[in-house]
Amino acid sequence: MLYIIVMKILIIYTYPHHNSLNGAIFDAVIQNLNNEHDVKIIDLYQEHFNPVLNFDKNNKRRDLFLSTETKKYREAISWSNHLIFIFPIWWSSMPAILKGFIDKVFAQNFAYSYDSNKIIPHKLLHGKTASIIVTHDTPQFIAKYIQKDYGKILKKQILENMCGIRVNALISFPNVRKSSLKRRANFLNKIKVYAKKL
Repeated sequence: MLYIIVMKILIIYTYPHHNSLNGAIFDAVIQNLNNEHDVKIIDLYQEHFNPVLNFDKNNKRRDLFLSTETKKYREAISWSNHLIFIFPIWWSSMPAILKGFIDKVFAQNFAYSYDSNKIIPHKLLHGKTASIIVTHDTPQFIAKYIQKDYGKILKKQILENMCGIRVNALISFPNVRKSSLKRRANFLNKIKVYAKKL
């Protein structure tokens, strides 16, 4: 008998609209997750998330974890067992709105903390898992062996090394600009299969 581990899944979708390859990826994920899972969605562009980080002597950066502006996002992350990030790679990295989301929401004393030595972070989101699905126009060889980011910084430096979130998969669709409809369909099938296994 097959047992389903019911999860609380938070999808963080970062693309200006849904009439796109990223939108099709989002649909493939949503439509193929097991119905037993509890799913919440953060659509950063649709929600007009403000990525600008402001702090001064009266509003300390170390107090970002208390911000009322981002409270609902911290609560959604705390609620979740598994996070799914869907976004394009622009200029070798994540879109600015997603970087701002990381800056403001994955704050010290929420996602990580330091003891007195301020060297090794305590990973406060340990026990959670994540998937990262990205699209980009760069040929796979260059993205894998030459360029430095393409989702790898989010995976290693941010989620795993700082926050303790184990990334189960970093799934990449390279060279989108020159891709055929058949290749896109094959990739979407890959996403469907992956979502069904979650």
